[in-house]
Amino acid sequence: MSANPIPPSADTPAKSFERLLTIMNTLREQCPWDKKQTMETLRHLTIEETYELSDAILEGDMNEIRKELGDIMLHLVFYTRIASETNDFSITDVLNGICDKLIHRHPHIYSDVHVNDETDVKRNWEQLKLKEGNKSVLEGVPASLPALIKASRIQEKARGVGFDWEEKAQVWDKVEEELREFRDEFNTDDNVAIDKEKAEGEFGDLMFSLINYARFIDINPEDALEKTNKKFIKRFQYLESKAKELGKSLKDMTLSEMDIFWNEAKTQK
Repeated sequence: MSANPIPPSADTPAKSFERLLTIMNTLREQCPWDKKQTMETLRHLTIEETYELSDAILEGDMNEIRKELGDIMLHLVFYTRIASETNDFSITDVLNGICDKLIHRHPHIYSDVHVNDETDVKRNWEQLKLKEGNKSVLEGVPASLPALIKASRIQEKARGVGFDWEEKAQVWDKVEEELREFRDEFNTDDNVAIDKEKAEGEFGDLMFSLINYARFIDINPEDALEKTNKKFIKRFQYLESKAKELGKSLKDMTLSEMDIFWNEAKTQK
């Protein structure tokens, strides 16, 4: 079989997108791997690509962000190609659908609705979703989201319809209340068994209230925790490297010895 002509590089968004569609169609028709894929086989790969994009964003690596966006764009085109083969929908349907939704959800731009700030925009957005048939403002929160992100999204959705604390001091009071309740679950006599299920519930309440406070002071809890994860990994790997230089393994070192290198790691950029 003769080689396919290579679609030339394009200089406009429309032509670049058409080039991707052309390549996708060719691969789907001729590549053994691409021909075998289904939406189900692509799903876990798409999730992986999304996390890779998230990592690149946190690292501030614009070149990696560009590449990861391309990978995700490929996946989106792949799904629509698969759907078009069964006449369920096409890329045109997808693009027109999101355009129509954006126009409908932004009446302050495409109609005569007035808004004062982004809070009004979010409130209008949730009200429009209810008018479109959603029974609850929380329906838009995916059930499979990680719990920390889900808690944040639930709180944002509730805020969008006015269910929220008035001041951040009230939220902090709630954090302290939940912390006391969680602590009290363990302040029992040593001979009294801890009710683990109840303690777990109190810990969940504490986490939920902390996430709520983070939202009030404009901190993304997921980003904050991931940055702490990365910081810990970097410092721990520094500790491991120093131990290796001494010909030791961490399990053979005392905590005092490890603390010396841990504190050194804090000074590293």
